[in-house]
Amino acid sequence: MNGAVRITMIKRINKFIFFKFVTDIVLFLFNIFIKKMNNIKSTFSIKDLENLSGIMAHTIRIWEKRYNILEPMRTNTNIRTYDMHNLQKLLNITLLHNHGYKISRISKLPKERIPEIVNEIITEKSFKSHAISSFKMAMMNFDQNLFIKTYDNLLSEKSFREVFFDVFIPMIQEIGYLWQTNTISIAHEHFLSYLIKQKLLVNTEKLQMQEPTKHDRVFVLYLPDNEIHELGIMYLNYEIQFNGYKTIYLGESVPIDSLKDVKNYFDNITYICYMTVEPEKSLVNAYIETIKKDLLDDNSEFWVIGRMVENINKDLCGHNILTFNTINELAANI
Repeated sequence: MNGAVRITMIKRINKFIFFKFVTDIVLFLFNIFIKKMNNIKSTFSIKDLENLSGIMAHTIRIWEKRYNILEPMRTNTNIRTYDMHNLQKLLNITLLHNHGYKISRISKLPKERIPEIVNEIITEKSFKSHAISSFKMAMMNFDQNLFIKTYDNLLSEKSFREVFFDVFIPMIQEIGYLWQTNTISIAHEHFLSYLIKQKLLVNTEKLQMQEPTKHDRVFVLYLPDNEIHELGIMYLNYEIQFNGYKTIYLGESVPIDSLKDVKNYFDNITYICYMTVEPEKSLVNAYIETIKKDLLDDNSEFWVIGRMVENINKDLCGHNILTFNTINELAANI
């Protein structure tokens, strides 16, 4: 066997080994994904119902015992569990109860009548709670059509900004709590977040087709290293453009050195950083000090928002470093 043939055979063997390695990795990851999807909840504890509906577990038990409003299943150890149908019924009952319907009256209604009455009482006052309930059901069932239908119904009555402030922001906060209490899985949260991101991108693109009307400053929006919670900063990008300013959106996990590059192109920069989990608590103040030393000058400002803001030493802040507790608060400052 000559040298050229040997080299060709070795290349083919290496290619086969590499292909098999990649195939094994893909199969491994696919199996993990399948296992996770199989672990997604389709039955719920009474505590889950409490978290999702806002009705105390004790009250749910009373309603169930006295009025038979739900039809729980039982485990082998006689523990109540509830399916998706029970969850949807409870969310509808909750809305009726919040609008003055006594539980004794609701319990006597035919099953098909409850959702009909819910639709009848959807008014300006109740659209928020009903929409959030519908989005929850879309999330729990991975139902993209229900999400889109609910969103389109809202948009026929409200502007996108109103939908985001009145519905999406409180819902995102609630979803975070549901995830922390293990009521929903990470797959549920990602499913809903992705759909909201889609709507943000569509509405932001509409604004990007218009020329900025204000030129006294440029906003640079980003998330720090290892930070991936993007919805808040994405909305601020929309809100700032809505107010007529130019934005430079850098997205998630941006190192400070990359921010320095932007200074070569623009003056009067306002940097906006959204800190949800990063930098971690013990490193937040060191991060602010680095920003102050390496990035800021007389013509620039640094605005920071997110959960980690509470850990910032206020002595580090000044005329060009501002902290905000909520999106509403920051938006009012634009």
